[in-house]
Amino acid sequence: MLESRDRLNRHDPGIYRRRLDVLVWLVLLAFFFLIARLWYLQVISGESLRRRSENNRIRVQEIKPLRGLILDAGGRILVDNQPSFDVSIIPEATKDIKAVLEKLVELSDQSDAGYYQNIPFIETNRPFVPITLERNIGRNKLAVVETNSLNLPGVIIDIVPVRKYIYGATMAHILGYVGEISNSELGKNSYSEYKSGDIVGKYGIERCLDEYLRGESGGEQVEVNVDGRRLKSLGKVESVPGYNVVLTIDAGLQKVSHDAFSGQEGIAIAMDPRDGSILAMVSKPSFDPNLFNRGISVDNWNRLSSDPMSPMQNRTISGQYPPGSTYKLIVAAAALQEGLITTDKKFSCDGKYRMGNRVFRCWRKKGHGAVDLHRAIVESCDVYFYNLGELLGVDKLAEYAREFGLGSKAGVILPGEKGGLVPTKEWKLRRMKEPWQKGETTSLAIGQGFVLVTPLQLLNAYCAVANGGSLYKPRIVKEIVTAKGEVIKEFPPEKKAALALSKENIDILRYGLWGVVNEDRGTGRALRRKERDVSGKTGTAQVIRMPDDDEDVDKEEIPYKFRDHALFVCFAPYDNPEIAVAVIVEHGGHGGSAAAPVARKIIDWYFRYKGGEREFDGAVG
Repeated sequence: MLESRDRLNRHDPGIYRRRLDVLVWLVLLAFFFLIARLWYLQVISGESLRRRSENNRIRVQEIKPLRGLILDAGGRILVDNQPSFDVSIIPEATKDIKAVLEKLVELSDQSDAGYYQNIPFIETNRPFVPITLERNIGRNKLAVVETNSLNLPGVIIDIVPVRKYIYGATMAHILGYVGEISNSELGKNSYSEYKSGDIVGKYGIERCLDEYLRGESGGEQVEVNVDGRRLKSLGKVESVPGYNVVLTIDAGLQKVSHDAFSGQEGIAIAMDPRDGSILAMVSKPSFDPNLFNRGISVDNWNRLSSDPMSPMQNRTISGQYPPGSTYKLIVAAAALQEGLITTDKKFSCDGKYRMGNRVFRCWRKKGHGAVDLHRAIVESCDVYFYNLGELLGVDKLAEYAREFGLGSKAGVILPGEKGGLVPTKEWKLRRMKEPWQKGETTSLAIGQGFVLVTPLQLLNAYCAVANGGSLYKPRIVKEIVTAKGEVIKEFPPEKKAALALSKENIDILRYGLWGVVNEDRGTGRALRRKERDVSGKTGTAQVIRMPDDDEDVDKEEIPYKFRDHALFVCFAPYDNPEIAVAVIVEHGGHGGSAAAPVARKIIDWYFRYKGGEREFDGAVG
């Protein structure tokens, strides 16, 4: 037994220590790898894994609504929705993306810029998510892709609804266009309900009634896996289409008004003087709003934005022009109402009006002789109105101009309207630091000088005379309805004011305007119809002031951009006016020879087709 105890006491404890040390190191090493793995997962791959985790769940996918239609007063569709075809590719469905793209380029017979620009994005995108390669392809390219689908693995066609502006440039300034919401718009309170990628109205009716046209998005709950692949649908809420907008515009009259210019630039507006409804509104040159459907190309945008004729400007509400002799109606109204003249009062016209050392000429070199008010309106005698201007003075003229709605916006719903300019002594002193000169009133009396009007303002003023003295707010929207025709909102006629003119004086003015068209010496006789039912006034507005001896200047030698504008404003029929028309032919010369024929085409067409007596065939009457 002693021997056994001695053997035990002689056993070396170092053996156990070494084993224990190895065990401790193994445990420490295991903890090291565990900590390293946790660090890798949380720090190095944390963001990636977080995204994968978030994607591996139930997701709501937005269903875009269809925008509402825009219709004319008779129910014709002016703006519709149509399918647009986009070429997309699903990376997972093809083994060689580059080869597929090269095949697309070869089939399409075009440069590779449109397709290859998406390669870097394709390589980093989730493999099951389609990537758009080209938007809004034509029918020919669609046929090519569909026909060669077996040779284009992963390539698909996406169908996306876009706007279709059926009348193209004919109604561009009324209808406007849509586009993807910009970053600057997203920062505005008025766009607080929108998000990046939404389509919004950018111009015209599309813009000012966007909240009604846009509709409400729907959504679908889908279960997706970690790679974003759709597994199954869990529920669906359909989108709600936008409301339809019904305008006061007549599509047929709009087309005739647009085509009546025969290549000239200018403006034409037709309005119902009984309630202020706009029947047609044309601004030329124009543009095709369909160019903006899926994003306008750089070339097209540069062409439109750099065009010196400014085709994207709606001249009917933002163009500001000297009214020329059409302003004489307001001068005559002021003189009559103030009691400064009677219908029998005559002034002598020898072709010139002298004020100090200045001479103001009449358009008729040899003069008109002794002229009363009626004849002065009919033959547009400048000298007669020079005398009225001196009797009235600038501030009294301004007072009556504002009575007719000049100098402030007419109030149409379209964006971009300007207010024109009605000058006064105080305005000039404040603006130019100079006192008003007596000779400036003389020019003002025939619609020259500082006074500026928009075509819509001018027409609205004449409508007030046509209807007996009521100034209406121009309206271009009739109502907003659902797809089933239920009225959501109405836009009834709105009377703004009544002219401070007696019925007797209004009748005197109306008879003078009738004589302009229907009497032998009338300056607007180009619009005379056999019914003798049209009343109106011509005007010629100088773009630049001509020298005192301008009768010796050959008009053809004047550069086009400096030539006079031609104006004509009219209404019909005389007894109970139901249409009024304003025409401005830019740089067209005289109102009687350039603008009146355009107005005649519009008036003739209206009375030929009004009330549905004959079906409109799209031809210019």
